[in-house]
Amino acid sequence: MSGTKLIISHAPHIKGFGSVPGMMYGVILALLPASLAGVIFFGLPALMVIATCVVTAVVTEWLMCLLMKKENTVMDGSAAITGLLLALTISPLMPLYMAAIGSVVAIAIGKVLFGGLGYNIFNPALVGRGFLVASFPTFMKTWKFLDATTTATPLTLWKFGGEGTPLIKLFIGNVGGCIGETSALALLIGGAFLIFAKIIDWRMPAAYVGTVAALGGILWLIDPAKYPGPLFQVLAGGLLIGAFFMATDLVTTPVTRLGTWIFGIGAGIIVIVIRAWGGLPEGVMFSILLMNALTPLINRYTRPKIFGKGKKK
Repeated sequence: MSGTKLIISHAPHIKGFGSVPGMMYGVILALLPASLAGVIFFGLPALMVIATCVVTAVVTEWLMCLLMKKENTVMDGSAAITGLLLALTISPLMPLYMAAIGSVVAIAIGKVLFGGLGYNIFNPALVGRGFLVASFPTFMKTWKFLDATTTATPLTLWKFGGEGTPLIKLFIGNVGGCIGETSALALLIGGAFLIFAKIIDWRMPAAYVGTVAALGGILWLIDPAKYPGPLFQVLAGGLLIGAFFMATDLVTTPVTRLGTWIFGIGAGIIVIVIRAWGGLPEGVMFSILLMNALTPLINRYTRPKIFGKGKKK
């Protein structure tokens, strides 16, 4: 043993080959199909919104770290993901200065002020989106295609007009909506990559999407004239981008398997309640933020038992 150096440290003692930057850039790669689909369907304005959000998010994190004298974390990819996710969940016609403000709020308030990556309570991209919904509601529901035609989202058409949308259009993405939520095909490709690469746990999207499909199917069987079918519930709106890319956030969602199921089922119930009886056509953002708030409680009551430890007398 002469000359051998031993490292003494706390658990865990077995480390994998993965890293935080590797996971972050893997998520960015998985978001490329949805980003490309958004640019194809909505044109240059969508590309400008994406670029604005990503650049603003990265610059904001760099400045916040500099001002707070914290270690610069720009290169880990988390800020770029926040900006990209925010861009994909807003209108392609959002004025660029508004998109930039949303990115600043997402990073500064939703992430850095909580302590940075690993300490934030809520999904930062949804914090930014929630701010934009509250501050600029008109611009968050303005949709237009390359041919300059204006239309409402499929969920809005159904909720307020009883008008359905062909499932094939929902699957491909040639419908009104946010930049990255319209193409179910692109989101499924990205989601499959994340699961195959073991970047996310399959249980979360399964619980989330499965709950929406099951409850949506029950409502449809009860009154098909009033409620859309289960496939419509899954393919329309932001369910898939929320299920694969936001509800799977490692920081703001439960760490236990049981907690993952509870989070996904709870979020799915909230989505159906808002879509069916709420005043808004969509509820994905609110469902994830509400369940983010419950994550510490879920983690606390779903912790596995420690072997050899008995109950307190």
